[in-house]
Amino acid sequence: MNATGTALALAALAASLLVLPRAPGPGRLAGLAGPAGTTPVTRRLPVGAALVAAGGVGGFLLLGPAGALCGPAAVAVVRRRRDRARVERVRAAAAAELADALSRITDELRTGAHPAAALAGVAHDGPMARELLGPAEAAARLGEPVPAALRRVAEGRVAEGRVAEGRAAEGRADPGRADRGPNGDGSAMGETVTDRGTGTAAAPDLERVAAAWELADRHGAPLADLLAGTLDDIRWRLAHGSRVRAQLAGPRATAAVLTTLPLFGVGLGQLMGTDPLGVLRDGLLGQGLLVVGCGLTAAGVLWSERILHAAVAR
Repeated sequence: MNATGTALALAALAASLLVLPRAPGPGRLAGLAGPAGTTPVTRRLPVGAALVAAGGVGGFLLLGPAGALCGPAAVAVVRRRRDRARVERVRAAAAAELADALSRITDELRTGAHPAAALAGVAHDGPMARELLGPAEAAARLGEPVPAALRRVAEGRVAEGRVAEGRAAEGRADPGRADRGPNGDGSAMGETVTDRGTGTAAAPDLERVAAAWELADRHGAPLADLLAGTLDDIRWRLAHGSRVRAQLAGPRATAAVLTTLPLFGVGLGQLMGTDPLGVLRDGLLGQGLLVVGCGLTAAGVLWSERILHAAVAR
């Protein structure tokens, strides 16, 4: 097998690893009810290290030393986009489940149910809602303050969400480290809401629910009406985010096309017999142009993603 064939084989390996799903955890929010900062641990392949290695070796074989730099950079950019899309999906799912649970609780309160009885129905809600509201249900059952339980959950989610963001930043600096897990021994976090970046997003909603509950406890305001206001806010944010994402489909497609144009240009040049790969692979000038081109392309992808990401309400 020649160098080009080897590079293509490694690229195929990198692509297969890129779409490899995470190992399923015992629960999406299994660490929520425990002490803040605790997270279930499962085994997972060092996908990040394998991807970087495949990208670096493939880039070196195909494009020389500069390719060894561009390959891992391309892998990092693609993984960042994939992880961000995954985080957005899970955040939306968590907010939707919480909204459904609040809708059920509000309806039961308006029919005359006791707040503790309404919270007891959380066992039939979605898994994310169960684990977000589970401590509140336990507090109501034991006669403890529900707002305090909700705030403990929210504070734990913020702290754990920041830890997850820090681990993600470490993973971008050392992609293999994020996959080795928090202990660096090959273990990795399970599929919890915190691991997916959802904890920080859930905290403001839980704080609003806690404030509404506390206001009802202290001043006798109708709890159903207060929770309905929080529910309306969550649903508006979800609907607005869905509309904005639909409107941004065109700009995202345009950004993707512009990102791939250099690759199409190089491929067209190869078909015409001008050998642009040889120009980029041989000589200091070609190697320098390759590094500059890869850097500008990566910067453009990250910049466009940041602009599009900031347009969605959270």
